[in-house]
Amino acid sequence: MNERSVQDRLELAVDAGCEAGRTTLEHFGRADLQVERKSDASPVTVADRRAEEYLRARITAAFPDDGIFGEEFPETQGTSGYRWIVDPIDGTQSFIHAVPLYGTLVGVEHEGQCVIGVIVMPALDEYVYAAVGQGAWYVRENDSPRRAAVSAVEKVSEAMLVTTSFKLFEETGKREPFERLSAAVRVDRYWGDCYGYLLVATGRADVMVDPVVSPWDVAAVKPILEEAGGSFTDWRGNRTIYAGEGIGTNGHILDEVIALTGDANEERRT
Repeated sequence: MNERSVQDRLELAVDAGCEAGRTTLEHFGRADLQVERKSDASPVTVADRRAEEYLRARITAAFPDDGIFGEEFPETQGTSGYRWIVDPIDGTQSFIHAVPLYGTLVGVEHEGQCVIGVIVMPALDEYVYAAVGQGAWYVRENDSPRRAAVSAVEKVSEAMLVTTSFKLFEETGKREPFERLSAAVRVDRYWGDCYGYLLVATGRADVMVDPVVSPWDVAAVKPILEEAGGSFTDWRGNRTIYAGEGIGTNGHILDEVIALTGDANEERRT
């Protein structure tokens, strides 16, 4: 993996992610926003499609040999070893209800390993980004980038837990382990979707749990959390974005969290 190639893609990911996020604001909070239902009953809007079309056009123009995998359109195969994984609006329920806790996600894999991540919160005017070996960086409004770092909390009993929806734990059969974790933490809040992971990466929360995710929901998250000093795993501690579930932590409390949510004795993949 060439360092210059990663840097060039990081610069595009940040710029295109921020611009795609800005396009969503043209539709945010509008009374005439039309919401459609996809085959899986999840909502989608014109803003989702416009933002992903913009991302795809920018990526293809700059790196025509890279693959692109996104939520709203079929996958484009590549030959370079790089694959972009994008989610134009993560938190569509928040978006359609004019709640600002939604984001635009841009992740990049190289030979199957997550190497770049960008989380943009358009309505909050903040974003965080990272590339492997370069640290994680946080930008708010017009401020200069500053290092993003996880919290120093070392015990679950002192932690803040964030998540998206209690109903999802019911639907996926994860209610019991979630309730164990929720009972163990100091405080929990429903500030979820990608915003929960951004909070962990910037030290404002300590653990974020998702009972169900797609790769485009978390491809950007994994390198950001790891470069910020934290962790992204499945519910058994495996460092993957393909398990269909996710837990982001500050790293210090990972083992304690996994002991509550999964089989702590199960062999972990690295």
